[in-house]
Amino acid sequence: MSRRALITGPTAGIGNAYARELAKRGYDLTLVARDTAKMEAIATQLRSKHRIDVDVITADLTTVEGVANTVNAVTDTTKRVDLLINNAGASLAGWFGTTDIADEDRQLDLLVRAPMHLMDAAIKTMAGRGGGQIINVSSVAAFTPRGVYSAHKAWLLNISEWANVHYADVNISVMALCPGFVRTEFHQRGDMDVSGVPKWMWLKADKLVKTSLKDLEKGKSVSIPTIRYKVLSVLARYLPKGLVTRAAKRGR
Repeated sequence: MSRRALITGPTAGIGNAYARELAKRGYDLTLVARDTAKMEAIATQLRSKHRIDVDVITADLTTVEGVANTVNAVTDTTKRVDLLINNAGASLAGWFGTTDIADEDRQLDLLVRAPMHLMDAAIKTMAGRGGGQIINVSSVAAFTPRGVYSAHKAWLLNISEWANVHYADVNISVMALCPGFVRTEFHQRGDMDVSGVPKWMWLKADKLVKTSLKDLEKGKSVSIPTIRYKVLSVLARYLPKGLVTRAAKRGR
């Protein structure tokens, strides 16, 4: 029986790279995003190229309805999800305290509430049938004091590390992927100035995804791509917080 992956935010960037790599590996896919037209175009291409089944779910994960519809797909026994990838994300250009609190609420829903509900559904479903895998796309920002975005990503990192240990006895692997700067549409959509970010800090989504899938198969709870970001994450944990906070302001 073929395996199925459910991916949130598959229309661009890391989510799109996951969709293409997993399709290449023979996974059936369930794609979840707001842009139906983009998803249908991707689905048509992947069906034709890899002869896989691809379902499309139009859902806004900042809404109760959107999350509920996606939870239904996670728990669907007729198309069991073996790998859940919580990837959908966005960021705000301003710092907390200067932004609209309604926008912050939507960010909280997208980056914390939605992954929490989908993880809950996946764990309960996977535990009852012998196991499964979950990837939560966090960020190296989770290791730094960097406002609300890093706080959300730190939550995702923490819950992933705990769940990977706690549910190991029912064969469920949970991993946080913590990338740095990746060549995607993410920063442009958030209207963020990244002109000061040096070239060596940028990663390619396809290589990032392949590395993360290797780490998942090894049972790792955290995947940090490249030696440079592994070093930076260690420094962020152990250098004086004041120094780390000042450095973390760059790239906004």
